[in-house]
Amino acid sequence: MATQSPFSWLADAADTLRAKLPADFPQSFTPPAWAVAEVQQRVVLLLNHVLMQEPAARDRLQRQKGRQVKVCWRDQVFQCSFTPAGLLEFVSPDTSSHAADLVLRVNEPSPMALVQTVLQGEKPPIHIEGDVQLAAEVNWLFDHVRWDPEEDVARLIGDAPAHTLVQTAKRAVEALRSFVQQQTAKAAP
Repeated sequence: MATQSPFSWLADAADTLRAKLPADFPQSFTPPAWAVAEVQQRVVLLLNHVLMQEPAARDRLQRQKGRQVKVCWRDQVFQCSFTPAGLLEFVSPDTSSHAADLVLRVNEPSPMALVQTVLQGEKPPIHIEGDVQLAAEVNWLFDHVRWDPEEDVARLIGDAPAHTLVQTAKRAVEALRSFVQQQTAKAAP
């Protein structure tokens, strides 16, 4: 006897949504500028929160104070500079008078493929331009700095509930990862 997944409705909803969207939806969608700016500000806050828990990372970034990194993906640009405290400061690319010392261009145009790559724990293909030493420092950050969400949640609700909540979230992410892989396999010719 075959059993049906309790999440089959999710696949049906995705198929319905896909049918209603234009065929080139991921490539044709451009979020409003205010939404992009808000997301970028929140990303800086999250990255600084993670860096605050990593003294070795802050020590390394203090040596890079004032240097700027620009990340480009399609028509989106995210630019930040390193502060004397070893943290990040958002820099609006439109108002920056300083050219970025390091430019990272994400070469994957498809949002779905990019999400799939990141969910698999891999680095997306990136073209690097600029200062080699700064690129090495940024690469070190990617390789050695990790966020422990369970520790943050435990401060709010305690160790045992935090562990349960994070384990449930990990299972949900794994289910999402599996769903994305199945949908990508269906969409492939």
